[in-house]
Order: sequence, then structure tokens, then C-alpha cells
Amino acid sequence: MKKGIIVVDADQKQCHQLCKLLDDRQFLAKPIYSISNIKECLSEGNCISVLIDIDTISVDNPTIRDLTIRFPGVYFFCLSERPFHPELHDAICYHIYACINKPVDPDELFYWLRSINENDWDSDKVQA
Repeated sequence: MKKGIIVVDADQKQCHQLCKLLDDRQFLAKPIYSISNIKECLSEGNCISVLIDIDTISVDNPTIRDLTIRFPGVYFFCLSERPFHPELHDAICYHIYACINKPVDPDELFYWLRSINENDWDSDKVQA
């Protein structure tokens, strides 16, 4: 079963556009519009990555840290127009896989998603 990507964005139009971009490239994208629903979605166990638009979703360091500790096999990304987020310094340094500038450059996004697949393949190879 192919694992999916959760897109967390309070702007529903923007969220659907990113999900369509992912779907067009054969990724299973699931839109959600608030951080409160994320734990339930991640508990289903079929997610490889979460893209959180930190311009529209209010998150803090403890929330991100908790999510990454509870779901260690999931890669968390932030999306933002702003280059700096001092309020999320700890989360970005220690818990976020990558921060992606908006508007999202598809080449950059798919580069990061390919790197996840390669990391998972390498870890499977080592365990075999």
C-alpha cells in the first residue's frame, strides 16, 4: 500500500491546489484544515509525510516536538512565505525535515519527497 502525504493548511483553496499537485505526481494527498485533526490522521499509519503551512496554521515548538516523537516514521515539512520563524527555532532545528518557501516550487518539493523515499529504501536495505 502506497503511503500518503497529509497537507495541513487553513486556506482550503491553497490546500486543494497542493493536494492536486501531489496527486498529479502519483502521491496520495490528504487535505486537513487544522492541526487538531492531525493526530487522528497520523494514527491511521499510512502517512509518510506531513506538509504544514505555518503561515495559516498556528503551531508551536512543543506541538511539533510531540508529533515528531509520537510518529517517528513521518517526515514533517513546513511551508511558509516568510524566511524566518524565530518562534519555531527549536522545532525547525531538531524536528522539521525541511522548510519549503511558498509559492511551492514543484521541483524542490519533489526533490525532498524523493529524498524521503531514498532514505526509506536505504533503511530497508540495511535491515534486510
